[in-house]
Amino acid sequence: MIHEREGHALATRLTPELAGQVSALLPEATYHARARCLTLGSAPQNKGTHSVAVLCAGTSDLPVAEEAAITLQAFGRHVESIHDVGVAGIHRLLAEIDRVRACSVVIVVAGMEGALPSAVAGLVEMPVIAVPTSVGYGASFEGLAALLGMVNSCANGVTVTNIDNGFGAACAADAILRLMERESAERNPAA
Repeated sequence: MIHEREGHALATRLTPELAGQVSALLPEATYHARARCLTLGSAPQNKGTHSVAVLCAGTSDLPVAEEAAITLQAFGRHVESIHDVGVAGIHRLLAEIDRVRACSVVIVVAGMEGALPSAVAGLVEMPVIAVPTSVGYGASFEGLAALLGMVNSCANGVTVTNIDNGFGAACAADAILRLMERESAERNPAA
């Protein structure tokens, strides 16, 4: 079992019923209901000096944003979670922009028309990983509108995952940070 080998484990996309069954077998497991994730054991201590900002446009995007944050924490990464900073209230994003710029990678979770990643990428210099969500009303088409909006972003440095894939975004962010850390270690072998 992964937990026995690594000292910790993460499971994603668990229904409450399945999480209850797992928790009955492993009472030390923690179920994160909104993110539909289950963690077991202690995550590694924060690796490196880099952090990841996880932004979400609105509260309906929180489950996917929390899936990304919990995954990153399971990888031992420091996360700056910033919620409810969608383009409909751009002043809320601008009020948090220094926290975002202090991070090395940004994950932006948004539904509706998917405009937030473009706005963020226009304000920062680090990689932006965009995650469309299946929430929204009107012509959101279960996340397809947000996906297409993100894929067609005019901002540089935006990479897009598939709909509702907070886990995949976290894996991509972790891979970017591992590459940054490896290059830093090669440049400064005494550090």
